[in-house]
Amino acid sequence: MAISDLESDCKELSYRDRLSDGRRAMAHLIHVWHERNGWSHKVLPALAECLNLGRVHNSQISNLRNGKLAAPGPEVFLALAEANAVLYKGLDSIRKRLAEDHPELLKVLLDSAIPLTDDDSKPLGAGSLFEIFLGVAPLPKCFDWFIEDHEAPWLSAALSEYLCNGRSWRQCRDEVMDAYPIPKAQRRERFAEVMSGLRDYSAEQLDGELLDLHSTYLALGGELHSGAQGFLEALRLKALEIKNN
Repeated sequence: MAISDLESDCKELSYRDRLSDGRRAMAHLIHVWHERNGWSHKVLPALAECLNLGRVHNSQISNLRNGKLAAPGPEVFLALAEANAVLYKGLDSIRKRLAEDHPELLKVLLDSAIPLTDDDSKPLGAGSLFEIFLGVAPLPKCFDWFIEDHEAPWLSAALSEYLCNGRSWRQCRDEVMDAYPIPKAQRRERFAEVMSGLRDYSAEQLDGELLDLHSTYLALGGELHSGAQGFLEALRLKALEIKNN
C-alpha cells in the first residue's frame, strides 16, 4: 500500500471517529435535556409545530437521543434551537396561545421547561448544536460527562452516602428532600427511593439528574467541586471506596 493510501486511511478513521463522538455527544445532550425536564419525545416536536418554529419528528428526537440519527437535516437543528430559545425567554409570551390551543402541552411545560445553555448561561443555538453533532465543538462543560451502565449502582450508593452523611434515611429524610430542588412528584419519589436504598438510578437517569444532585449536595452544605463534573469524580472515588470495602 502506498504512503498516500495509508495517510488517506488515517484521515478517514479520524473523520469517522469524530463523527461518532459527535453523535454520542448530541445523544447525551438530548438525553439530559429530556431527563431533566421529564419530557417524552413528543414535547419538542409539539412545541415546534404549534409555534411554527420548524419541523422535527418524534422519531428524530428518539433517534438523536439514541445516537442513531446519522444525517439529520438543517431543519432539525433549527427547530430545536428555536424551541430552546422560546424556553429560555420563558413561557409568559406563549402561555395564552398554548392555553387556548394546546393546554396539555402548556401543563407539561409549566411543570418543567429548562432550556439548554452554554457555560455562559446563554441558550444553545442551531450552529452550536450542529457543531456538537459533527464533533467539531465539545459539549458545554456543564454537560460534559458520560456515565456508564456498570457505574450506576455504585454511584447511587455513593450518592446516598454523600447526601445522608452517614445518617439513616429516617434521620435525614426531611432535610435531604427539602434540599432536592425538583418539584416534580415522579422525580422526587425516585430520588427518595434511591436515597433510602430501595432502588438505584440507571446510568441514563444519573445523566439527567446530575446537575440537580450536585445542587442538592451544595444546598446541604457540601464542599465545592469544579461543577457537576467535579462532583461526579468525587462520587466515583466514593463508589470505588464502597466497592472495595
